[in-house]
Amino acid sequence: MRVTQQMLFNRYVGNLNTSLTKLMDLNVQAQTQKKINKPSDDPMGMTRILDHRDTLRSLDQYKENIGTAKGWLGAADESLMQVSTILTRAKELATQAATGTVGADNREQISYELRSLFEQLVGLANSDFEDKSIYGGHKVDSPAFQQIMWLTTNDDNFGSSVDFTVNGSSDTTVLTQFFDTSGVTPVGGNMNISDANLGVRYSIDGGRTWKTDGAMTFNAGKGVLSLPSSGTSVDFHSDATIKVNDPTDPTVADGTWMWIRPSAQYIGDDEDTPPLVDKLGFGKNDVTASASGSFLDRNVTVRIDNSSPVDMNEDIEYSYSMDGGLNWVTGNVAQADTTSGSSVLSVANGGILTLASSGGNNTIQPGQQFVIRPHTAAINLDVSSSEQIQVNNVGKDIFGGIYMDPDLVLSAGGAILTLGSQNASRVFQSNSAPKMSISIQGNDESSMNLFEVMGNLVAFAETNNQTGVQQALANLSKAQSHIMNSVAEVGGRENRLQVGETIVDGLKLNEQTLVSSIEDADVSELMTELAQAQIVYEAVLRSTSMIMQLNLGKFI
Repeated sequence: MRVTQQMLFNRYVGNLNTSLTKLMDLNVQAQTQKKINKPSDDPMGMTRILDHRDTLRSLDQYKENIGTAKGWLGAADESLMQVSTILTRAKELATQAATGTVGADNREQISYELRSLFEQLVGLANSDFEDKSIYGGHKVDSPAFQQIMWLTTNDDNFGSSVDFTVNGSSDTTVLTQFFDTSGVTPVGGNMNISDANLGVRYSIDGGRTWKTDGAMTFNAGKGVLSLPSSGTSVDFHSDATIKVNDPTDPTVADGTWMWIRPSAQYIGDDEDTPPLVDKLGFGKNDVTASASGSFLDRNVTVRIDNSSPVDMNEDIEYSYSMDGGLNWVTGNVAQADTTSGSSVLSVANGGILTLASSGGNNTIQPGQQFVIRPHTAAINLDVSSSEQIQVNNVGKDIFGGIYMDPDLVLSAGGAILTLGSQNASRVFQSNSAPKMSISIQGNDESSMNLFEVMGNLVAFAETNNQTGVQQALANLSKAQSHIMNSVAEVGGRENRLQVGETIVDGLKLNEQTLVSSIEDADVSELMTELAQAQIVYEAVLRSTSMIMQLNLGKFI
């Protein structure tokens, strides 16, 4: 076989490049301390590394979410502890005002600090984290509460029979009484607020002096109680019956009294109302649809899968999707209830869609869909692949206050705030005790409504009502217990974060160990291979330079 100089040269160059490439690769590994620096180094190993790095990025996001959740819950914990401290001080002041050894002047002095404490409580209820309200549900861009005027009455029938709105503001409690200007109705007798003979008197200095420039006007089924010197007025949205007071002696407690005093209105989100259901497709008005249960705070789409139209007395085949229709859970069947003319469709996580007869053509068409939209106020952050933590709170469930869903009751002027049970009843009974010593009887629900309890405490301290202060003091202890329960609930979530963080740290360390075992180089072995490659490369250079000198030109 003829060996040419060109063949020798190509072979020498190839050997040089091979040994140089090996040496360069080992140098790169020595610099990075990794044996896999590009996919061609180990395609299968690089695939595994990328998978582990995706997992690490997820764990880093969980870690970041945990840090954010700690901030939210830490702010809530701190604010609630401060609330408890303020309530402790309020109880000390209320205890002083509830004793018989202090007089009207002392209670007035105590009321100044109580009103200041009330305003501090409103400020704490509007606490935020990174400019986001922590007690407003999803409405994080505005305060959860606003201070308003509200009223308490000693007349149970009057308080429960009329809807009202309190307008304006006052720095002091406005104590209001009604009487019959004609003198016909006896003290304690009934009289409609629409009666033209209804007289009004009110006091803005705790009952020391009374003003008679107030008036009740009634027109088109609505009444307006004007109290000019107080800066407040009350709109009554229907007629109602009150008990008249003694027209000459305002200390007699046989009639209807009203304390127009401070409170706070919740203007955030709630989770009280059931989910809404939108009906899509043919025949969408043929049946009524309602939802209940848990839907994990996300929209759920339910699709009818029957191959032909189905009546309410037949089995319904259906699928549901919890991701907007990308994935469907199929093969579900709702057994017909022939007695009630309705069907119950179960969705994952405890949600239920009830389809009922509407009295018309109750036929459901194939492919018809129902979109369930839960009413939610919770903000949840993922802290692991299977766990979420709620970082915010619904303020009214902690602090109480005045609230009604504006979607439920509307008037020409907006939402009507009522004395319904959903607001924690503010209706109290009178024991007809004289000398401004009216017994105030609350219930368990109202006694946990912090802003209402504090509002009443301020009102009764300002109007020298010892018995009312005593009842407010008892309710204040219950309200503080409710606050401490909320503190414990927030603390429980913080403890879950601690456990979750430990788990994430452990998973992250495990993933990093796995990645290291795949891509990290053995330093001692790498140094040995690098030295060997250096020797090989130098040997190739030396032998090549010696061999390439042997040619015919040397012998001519």
